[in-house]
Amino acid sequence: MKSSEFFGKFKSSYLWLNIFAMGIVIVLAIVGIRYGLNIYTHHGESIAVPNVKHKSFQEAERILTNFGFRVVVSDTGYVKSLPPNYVLEQSIQPGEKIKSDRTIYLTINASKSPTISLPDIIDNSSLREAMAKLSAMGFKLGLPQYIPGEKEWVYGILVNGKHVSMGDKISIEDTLIIQAGNGMRDESDSVSYVDPVYPENNSSSNGDVDGFEEVTGPVDEHSSPVSPSQPSKTDGPQKTAPSNPQK
Repeated sequence: MKSSEFFGKFKSSYLWLNIFAMGIVIVLAIVGIRYGLNIYTHHGESIAVPNVKHKSFQEAERILTNFGFRVVVSDTGYVKSLPPNYVLEQSIQPGEKIKSDRTIYLTINASKSPTISLPDIIDNSSLREAMAKLSAMGFKLGLPQYIPGEKEWVYGILVNGKHVSMGDKISIEDTLIIQAGNGMRDESDSVSYVDPVYPENNSSSNGDVDGFEEVTGPVDEHSSPVSPSQPSKTDGPQKTAPSNPQK
């Protein structure tokens, strides 16, 4: 191809028309993508989040959806002074500016107070250990009640004046009273001492008893022993008391 023919093609109106059309398409594509993204992402658009705390869930949902927000319940809590299904918290604080299509998560008030299982602390821990463990779990504690027993040892727990045991479900609104020992022994907890009982010695059955002979006086080595049943020769004749003469 000659150079004159090559440069002659640039003078063709058909070529320049195609180039112009391609340029228009590229420009329109760029503009369309830019504005399309702005519309899709709401670029530059922000809305102040309304305050829906302490409102019923139905009212809070209506207010937020009117502003274009999505509403999701993410958690529940408990406040005794508020009715059930009222909003306790919202994930985005009131007044903060966000896009209208954002999701706001709400915390709703539960109808009943949460309950917690009582751990194994009765007759298994000291007062200090029990108070630390129960406080960490979220229980409300009152002043300890001291009873006779080992000092600072946990003997029981009272809730509303009644004894509770391990595993019982207790409301976080109830107050626990720990019964601990005061280091003193109860008067009724007395010790009775009983004298030991020894078996009676039976001389007839046991041959361990030593015999003995009763001695009534000095014994002459050359004289024969005198039987206690016979009268001694040295003894004189027995005298009888004179009788009174009859008058």
